[in-house]
Amino acid sequence: MSEKPSNTLQYCFDGPEEAPVLILGPSLGTTWHMWDRQIPELSRHWRVLRFDLPGHGGAPAHPATSVTELAARLLATLDQLGVERFGYAGCSIGGAIGAELALRHPHRVGSLALVSASPRFGTADSFRQRGVVVRTNGLDPIARATPERWFTPGFAAAQPAIVEWAVQMVRTTDPGCYIAACEALAAFDIRAELSRIGVPTLVVAGADDQVTPAADARVLVAGIADARLALVPGASHLTPVEQPMAVTDLLVRHFSSSWQSPDHPTGMTAIPAPPPKPVLSPMPPGAEVVGFGHNVPEPLLDARADAYDQGIKVRREVLGDAHVDRAQSLADEFTGDFQDFITRYAWGEVWTRPGIDRRIRSVVTLTALAARGHLDELAFHTRAALRNGLTPTEIKEVLLHTGVYCGVPTANSAFAVAQRIIREETSPEG
Repeated sequence: MSEKPSNTLQYCFDGPEEAPVLILGPSLGTTWHMWDRQIPELSRHWRVLRFDLPGHGGAPAHPATSVTELAARLLATLDQLGVERFGYAGCSIGGAIGAELALRHPHRVGSLALVSASPRFGTADSFRQRGVVVRTNGLDPIARATPERWFTPGFAAAQPAIVEWAVQMVRTTDPGCYIAACEALAAFDIRAELSRIGVPTLVVAGADDQVTPAADARVLVAGIADARLALVPGASHLTPVEQPMAVTDLLVRHFSSSWQSPDHPTGMTAIPAPPPKPVLSPMPPGAEVVGFGHNVPEPLLDARADAYDQGIKVRREVLGDAHVDRAQSLADEFTGDFQDFITRYAWGEVWTRPGIDRRIRSVVTLTALAARGHLDELAFHTRAALRNGLTPTEIKEVLLHTGVYCGVPTANSAFAVAQRIIREETSPEG
């Protein structure tokens, strides 16, 4: 066990030093101890490395807001240890990290197991909403709802000590790192890239998992060329804990059969991923004609497309998928150009400027909307402010300050709107 700088991860080793390395990745809210029941058998065959996510299990609280960054930190850890090639099994977000490694660094992954995983975990809105709840209420509400998300009712009733252990794991996680991991899952979506995973892959799903249901596992198997599915009866999301013997047996059989080549010092061989296929993005609304005619210089077209693409990305991150999808679905020939206009200029050119961060932009936006009495937009920008990291207390201070300079009636109306939205957004899950 070791403490690591911010670009690496806390880890521990089990098993003989000369054996091939097998990495076990944890689920969100857990520590490396979620794999304890697998270690006795796996460490007979492999040098097993387990790691903690940032802020989990006492690991240094250096938040990582993308799966790509988490994978990079794991690779930096492995580079320090001199581990070039490895097998990888990960649960939930740990599975996302494994898929990311197989996609971006196929030469380093010898074989892959994705447990309780998905090419896209729920919706971006649901994870950003969870971040708002944690920022406002702390992790206790999430911890108390853990048993019903992670375990079947029968297991939870029969194993109260394990349930309490799981609740305490979540409760003792660093909130900022948990929120960052939620952001990472909100942005994770590899559905269009699954065919590029070329390593032998085992997909394990709990038959009763409601978090990453079997349908998600089937999407993974359908998209990955060399993949097979194992459905574990009597298991929910934390399958390695609930059905340890079944998961251990599946992992031993998978990794034993996929490491056959004696040509590599570790005995592992990765199947090279095929070159990525070009993906053609649909032309954004109104991009063909916006008063420039047909002879638009190529650099200008590229810049305009970039502004729209960046704008729609930021707009979704700040306002949420549901809001943007609703606005786009209501757009027609009359309003479509206006939707294109605000996406491109407000979100693609102003909200993306580096001079101030999104928290400050939310403060300015709330003040301006309250001052002008735009209460409908104040409502969804109050949601946006919570997503951008403002707390309810900070929003209150913004509106109090607005009341001093813009008038009490203005602030009174704004407080009524903001109070309703904050209650909706910060109600604990479960």
